[in-house]
Amino acid sequence: MRIALDPQMLRSTPLLELPDVVAGMGYEWIELSPREDFIPFFKHPRVDLATVRALRSKLTDAGVGVTSLLPVLRWSGPGEAERQAAVRYWRRAIEICVELGVDTMNSEFNGRPEAPELAEAMFWRSMEELLPVFEREGVKLVLEPHPDDFIELGLPAVDMVRGIDSPCVSFLYCLPHTFHQGDDAPGIIARAGDLLTHVHVADSMDHTASDGLRYITNPPGNTVRVHQHAEIGRGDVDFDEAFAALAGIGFDGVLTTCVFGWDDQARESGTRMLAAIRELVTKHFPDGTTP
Repeated sequence: MRIALDPQMLRSTPLLELPDVVAGMGYEWIELSPREDFIPFFKHPRVDLATVRALRSKLTDAGVGVTSLLPVLRWSGPGEAERQAAVRYWRRAIEICVELGVDTMNSEFNGRPEAPELAEAMFWRSMEELLPVFEREGVKLVLEPHPDDFIELGLPAVDMVRGIDSPCVSFLYCLPHTFHQGDDAPGIIARAGDLLTHVHVADSMDHTASDGLRYITNPPGNTVRVHQHAEIGRGDVDFDEAFAALAGIGFDGVLTTCVFGWDDQARESGTRMLAAIRELVTKHFPDGTTP
């Protein structure tokens, strides 16, 4: 099992300085999420191969490995032009992943929830174009449902990943999305079983609590998806329940710290999360292995 850091709160740190900062926080692994000077949200990658090679050298010097790259692109639409552009951006992102010596990429289903059949059709079209590239390059793909995607619930997302039916595609469970995925971490984790290879770890408040009045938006009925990525203990996620379920399936994948929104405490927060995750692993995994 590996514990990685999503450095979103360190996005102002120069890219080539990031490995030393992450190592200084106690992490041996990093998950490279979207940032404007690397692979931005919904845009073509900005980094050149010379910088990728320099980053690879810096990572080696710092003793930090990369568990995965995380592009978020519109490969499920909403329109065909967006989908085609996203496929082009994905091809470049895969090249970057290979050049960096990384064998895994994470992403979201994306697409519009109000037009799920159209979004799914576009997703499958993109997979038909990209899955052969992933398989040829030896890059694994890990998919998660996300609030406001065409698939938001955990159980249907597991079934979708299973339906792709490729040994290089697996499932990611995101703990801070628990209350948007159906509020059933044990059930989703059990359904995923061996397909579950990656978990995002952060806390979130249950937006459905107090008769749906924990968060108030005006006008009532807005189709917003409210959640946080907070430190463990600052929300309503049942981490003991979730980690017991992970132990129950023999999980041995990646646990990524993904706390957002507290940039002024980025390093301290990351250090606290590393300790909290290690404590949960020690508590729930009987072999005593602590990453």
